[in-house]
Order: sequence, then structure tokens, then C-alpha cells
Amino acid sequence: MEVKLSLFGFGNVGRAIARVLLEKKALFRERYGLEFKVVSVADRSGVVWLPEGIDLREALLIKETLGKLSSWTNDYEVYDFTPEKAVREIEADIAVDVTNDKEAWKWQLAALKDGKAVVTSNKPPLAFHYSELTKEAEKRSRPYLFEATVMAGTPIIGILRESLLGDTVQRIEAVLNATTTFILSRMEVGVEFEDALRQAQRLGIAERDPSGDVLGTDVGYKATILHCVAFGPVTFNEAKVRGIAEVTAGEVQRARKKGKTIRLVATVERGKITVEPKEVPLDSPLAVESHENAAVVWTDLLGELVIRGAGAGLKETASGVVSDIIKASMMLED
Repeated sequence: MEVKLSLFGFGNVGRAIARVLLEKKALFRERYGLEFKVVSVADRSGVVWLPEGIDLREALLIKETLGKLSSWTNDYEVYDFTPEKAVREIEADIAVDVTNDKEAWKWQLAALKDGKAVVTSNKPPLAFHYSELTKEAEKRSRPYLFEATVMAGTPIIGILRESLLGDTVQRIEAVLNATTTFILSRMEVGVEFEDALRQAQRLGIAERDPSGDVLGTDVGYKATILHCVAFGPVTFNEAKVRGIAEVTAGEVQRARKKGKTIRLVATVERGKITVEPKEVPLDSPLAVESHENAAVVWTDLLGELVIRGAGAGLKETASGVVSDIIKASMMLED
């Protein structure tokens, strides 16, 4: 079965997905009977569209040497489409959104209305418009998949959506942001907050603008998505969010003396989302290090379920997105 993909976003994550599609082409054909054809790729400079399929090796080369897709003139036409126009004009089976566009919910909705499936790693559309998007997908009988929005490729969304169908989820506690974990870990060995943040930026763990991480917004988005899946639709506006900006080195060291560590913890219960720095015991599943994320899910039947794994990284995020692309393709086949 041939599946046509429109890829929106060709930064680090978009390129990681392109590499997986190239490297595992034979595997996907052999294992699932799927042949992926990327018919369009978009970055901020424009949309490259070729109905016969784009040469992903060439696309990667152009982006990595020239920095933008609009520099690609040989054999390809670059269109100045808005994403909304692109999803309407371009014939594809799945629109893949790996942008950070907060307004992407509008063109995700347009894609669904046009009969396309949507796969995304983009958090704000779900954190603010989950109900609207999932209802439209249901109405059109089209997959709308978003595993990589929470914990990258570690499949917490899949577990909540598909594996605990007889269970009632009671509570989720999770550490969902690698940047804050890194900063708090550095503060445990005496590094001041600002210095720890600068180290994280130098290592590429924190963004140039780290406010989404340190103020807790990123975790707030993820916690909102977990609530939507586990308990039902809410929006980010209903979450109580406090980040780590005010945590002092003294507080971190006092926690260590008590055999505890401070982590930015999301607590999700029905109708209630809280994100705040919390002391957790050193033997707790939430006492994660490095780029690991962890979630503890309590249910009435299973009891305590610990989900732990990579919550960031390019290959890890690509794992979640590509898995959803395959899943969406198989759902379309049915």
C-alpha cells in the first residue's frame, strides 16, 4: 500500500523523521506492506511539492547545506503556501505536523475536514483544542495521533488510549521535562540556577528562550494532554502551573539531606492538573536523571504502573512520530 505524506516542519525533528523513512524503507515494506511517498515538505521558507514524490536524500542535503528549502530550485518548485492552503491543495493521505506553530490547530482541522489523517508532535494545538480536533477526526473516521507530544517516543499516550481499556485511571504523577531535570541535578552539586541554565543551553538541552521549560509551560501542555486522554477534554487554561525559576540551591540541598530530590512534577487527576517543583524520595520512579522522563499511573484494576524512558531527543521523538505514521496508515487501510 502506498501512503502519501505531507511533512510540515523540516527542522531537527522533521529531518530525523526523513532519515528514519529512508533508512527503514525496506523494513516498513516487508513488515507492514507500506510504501511511504513524501509528496511535500515545508519549512518556514516555503513548501516543496512534487506529486510523484520528493527525494528525501536531496531534501536533507539542501536543508543542511543551504539552511532553507526555498534555496532548492533544481527540478523542484517552491510554493509560497500557508500551511492551511498546503493541506487543501496537496493530495496526501497523512499530514505530519512537527512544527511548533501554536496556530497549527487551524490547519490540522482543515486537513481532517479534507479527509486526511493527522500525526503530530506539536503540543499547543492539543493543549487548547483537543476536543475540537478529536471530534472532527471521529466525525470523518480519520486517525488523529499524537504519541510524540508527551514523553517523545515512550508510549504513554498509546498505553492510556489503547491498553487500559477496562481500567479507570485514578491519578497520574509524572516528570516530563529534561531541561528542568538537568538544571535541578546541577543545582544538587552546588551550581546556581543561572549557571545551570547556561550549561543546559551550551549543551543544547535548553532552548535559546528557555521560558517554556523553566516556567513549567511545556509540562503544563503535556499534563493537559494526559488529562484529555485519561479523563476527558480540558484546556491548558485550567492547569495550575509553577515552574522552577524560584527554586534555590539551598532548597535543593536541604532536600538531598532528607534523602530526597526536587523535580518538576505534574499531577493529573480528574478535573485537576497541577505542575510544581516537589520533593521526591531518591528511590521514587520520579527521581529521574538526564533526558529520562517517568510517569506513574494509578488505576483501579492494575494498581501502580510505572512508565519510564526517553522523553526527549531527535531519534526518540522520531520514534513516536513514525510509529504513529505507521499506525495511521494501517487504520486507513482498514
